Amino acid sequence: MDMDQETQKVGLTDEQRRSFEQDGYINLGPLLDVHDLRKFTDMFDSDRKKFPYFWHPYGYKQEANYDALITSPTFDELIRHPSIYPIAEELMGGPLCFGEIGLRMMREYEGELHRAWHRDRGYWMEHPMRMDYMQLLVYLTDVNESTHCFSISRESIDEAPLRDAAEQLERGGVQDIHGPAGTCVLFNVALLHTATTRPTKSLRKTVQIYYGHRERAPLANDSAIPATFWRDHPDAETRGFYGVLNERTKLYAAAFER
Repeated sequence: MDMDQETQKVGLTDEQRRSFEQDGYINLGPLLDVHDLRKFTDMFDSDRKKFPYFWHPYGYKQEANYDALITSPTFDELIRHPSIYPIAEELMGGPLCFGEIGLRMMREYEGELHRAWHRDRGYWMEHPMRMDYMQLLVYLTDVNESTHCFSISRESIDEAPLRDAAEQLERGGVQDIHGPAGTCVLFNVALLHTATTRPTKSLRKTVQIYYGHRERAPLANDSAIPATFWRDHPDAETRGFYGVLNERTKLYAAAFER
């Protein structure tokens, strides 16, 4: 994919920017068309079938594969999707780097409603959006009041961050994010958020992708980056995007050094 050509097709609207400034997130709606939704859902299901040993318990009642670029590298097409990537890049205010990718499955559940509120990272106050890392959340299944969902507490860039979760929930409230399969959400990972697990007969399938700044430190050590992207790819922009290496990637690179 030629990112220079593709990223010219879409951008951030004034309304989306104001919404992000006010709430810390934007729901882009069902941005994936029928073709893309089928393709990425098939990739998700194929990954689970072919590589079950990469899938492990994660969080509360979830299963996840955070090495999806190793098992299914074509997920790069979602990570740098031409309808999403330019919006993320504009919100971040410069060239993006890859942080991590997680394929997550939430199964049928008969217990009590469960939420584990958390922030993935602190605010970077020097940034106009106070954003060090951003997450793209993609629903591959329909999500509504009867299913598991993603939930977030709104926080404006004009408000002082609150360390106490209860205080933030009282101020920002709880927004359960619903939408049909193909819905995409971008949010500042410093916001208080959680997976909401509720009694349901429905499965929830998501892809959760992190973007960061190329001059900043790596996000975490959950996802290894294949050398075919950060070292050997013929495109300089691809190497740059995948070139912020975490310790996990460095260990694999040393172990399989040519």
